[in-house]
Amino acid sequence: MYQRLDGEQWRHIWVVSDIHGCYQWLMDELSRRHFNRRHDLLISVGDIIDRGPDSVKCLRLMQEKWFRAVRGNHEQMALDSINDNDFSLWTLNGGIWFSELGVGERKKALALLEACRSLPHIIEIRCANGLNVIAHADYPSAEYVWNKPVSAQHTLWDRERLMGFMIGKGQGISGADHFWFGHTPVDKRYDFGNLHYIDTGAVFGGVLTLVQLQ
Repeated sequence: MYQRLDGEQWRHIWVVSDIHGCYQWLMDELSRRHFNRRHDLLISVGDIIDRGPDSVKCLRLMQEKWFRAVRGNHEQMALDSINDNDFSLWTLNGGIWFSELGVGERKKALALLEACRSLPHIIEIRCANGLNVIAHADYPSAEYVWNKPVSAQHTLWDRERLMGFMIGKGQGISGADHFWFGHTPVDKRYDFGNLHYIDTGAVFGGVLTLVQLQ
C-alpha cells in the first residue's frame, strides 16, 4: 500500500493532478517547465486513464524512470473489471476507450493495465519542502504514520474530508508537512493548511495542475 521515495535522487520533483488520458497536454506542460527526464521526477495523484484521448500512452508512462503514480479509482475500476470479466461499470465511467480497441491493441492494453497492480495507494517522499504524502482521494486518518493500516477504499474514493473543508468543518491530518490529493474536480487548487487538492478538472475543460515540490 505504501511506497517511500528519496527526494535526493532527483533534481526537480513535481506532482501532477489527474491526467485522465490527456497525454499530449501533459507533455506540453512538462516542456514548458523544461522538465529533464534524466534528472527530474513527476508523481501523479492517480487516474492517469479514462475520459481523455490517450489512455494507452498514459499507461506507458509507468514504464518511464522519471514517472511515479499512486493508484486512482479509475485504475482500480479497470483492475476490478479484468478480475470480474465485467467491464460495464468501468465503461460507463470513462473506460469505453478499452472496448473500442482492436484485438491486438486490446491485448497490449491489458498488459499495461496489469502493471497497475503494482501501483501503491500512498507515496511518501521527502523533498526540499519537507515530508510529502501523495494519495488519490484521501489519507483516511487524523495522523499519517508510515505503513499504518488504512482503508484502501477510502484512499481511492473518499470525498468527506474535502466536502467538510468546503463548508468550514474539515479535519486536518498531522504527521507530514504536505498532503497531495486529486480525485474530486475543483475549480482551482484548494489548500487547507497542509492539505492540497489539485484535481482542477483538465479532462472536463479545466486545467492540468503541476506543483513543484523541489
